[in-house]
Amino acid sequence: MSQIFDALQRSEAERSGNEQNGSSRATELLRQAERFMESKRGNGKAPENWEVADKPSQIALEEPPKLAQPPLSLLDKSAALPRDQHADATLRFEPIQISAAADGHLVCLPDAESLAGEAFHLLGVRLRHARRQQPLKKLLITSTIPQEGKSVCAANLACALALKTQQRILLLEGDLRRPSQAKVFGIQSRPGICEWLRGERDLERSIYYLEGAGIWLLPAGFATGNSLELLQSGKLSLMMDQLVKWFDWVIADSPPILPLADTSVWVNLVDGILLVARQGTTQRRHLKKGLEALGTQKLIGAVLNSSQGVANTDYYYRPSDRLRSDDSEN
Repeated sequence: MSQIFDALQRSEAERSGNEQNGSSRATELLRQAERFMESKRGNGKAPENWEVADKPSQIALEEPPKLAQPPLSLLDKSAALPRDQHADATLRFEPIQISAAADGHLVCLPDAESLAGEAFHLLGVRLRHARRQQPLKKLLITSTIPQEGKSVCAANLACALALKTQQRILLLEGDLRRPSQAKVFGIQSRPGICEWLRGERDLERSIYYLEGAGIWLLPAGFATGNSLELLQSGKLSLMMDQLVKWFDWVIADSPPILPLADTSVWVNLVDGILLVARQGTTQRRHLKKGLEALGTQKLIGAVLNSSQGVANTDYYYRPSDRLRSDDSEN
């Protein structure tokens, strides 16, 4: 190390004036530092002629201030779900492979170009257009009485929206008394809304990604006791607020209107309502009572299920049939 000081001293001697004086002072300080280090290695004490005021033992680095962390319950976990990478979003929730039967009325998956599949695609297009005019992210699918096909319509609509867009679609099973989405998609019943409302399960662990359908499912779970009291616990609004942060569409399959009061709870939590009626099943008096119960504020339309007149119209066709027709004309 002394060789370094000798070279430094010879270099400083070549300079003149004030620069030589300042450099000499710097050289002397470096020599003192050398003696200090040698003394420390020898006896652990600084030499008596040590003159530098700011000794290393007097230098203290201030730690940066610690930022207070918010409680875990107040953290917004939605940032963990990427909005620009649709494939990565599936990793957040447990995946389930569906096995829908060919006669299970899930018409959008086996043959998306069928007449029924095109009808649900058209419904999805109209809903996206309506979304430009009003807030429409939480959609309730209901009916006046059971056996009108509301659950099947909700499942097909969710699949149709997922097939035609890159948006994240959640199918919410709001019928806690008679859940049927597991049967529609050919999967086993799993914990869901009931378990979350009872505090037995996290919301994130109650949602499943349906492989083969490209949508997410929040099932009803296993109800015990009075379902209406569970729905009226006051937690559903918090759940819906979190779901709209995670998903682009929330399609809620609710119970029928007339026999139960459960639907009134869901009506207050959604942006719009679609009323399903089945041709040959829905009676005029039931439909009238259902419309009176829903009101017109959130009702955006009706879906006629099992219509017999669709197959006889020229407005519905298979694109492949249309291509063959065009080729024959040429």
